[in-house]
Amino acid sequence: MTKATTMTKLNVTDREGVTTDVDWEPGQSLMEALRDNDFPVLASCGGTASCATCHVFLPETVVEQLGERSEDEAELLEDADHFDEARSRLSCQVKQDESLDGLAVEIAPEED
Repeated sequence: MTKATTMTKLNVTDREGVTTDVDWEPGQSLMEALRDNDFPVLASCGGTASCATCHVFLPETVVEQLGERSEDEAELLEDADHFDEARSRLSCQVKQDESLDGLAVEIAPEED
């Protein structure tokens, strides 16, 4: 028997400062949820953590809850123009989880 996962909500702030509540479906990465809801997340690599075009800011407590960034993710983010050690993550590396219901996400500015 498989464990059912429930849909969660995201509170997304886009690059213009507009905040929108959207659904985050079970099995999706945060990047997929943003892209499926028409947010301007390029996600050039398709979610393989080999670019930083899905860079987002999350609350510090959530970043801590998610644990260490992979070596690839850390390297990409540290090279990003708007890197914030406490809040930056690649949205492709954040998987939907019921504990993240109501997650506040801010889409990082585009690279200069």
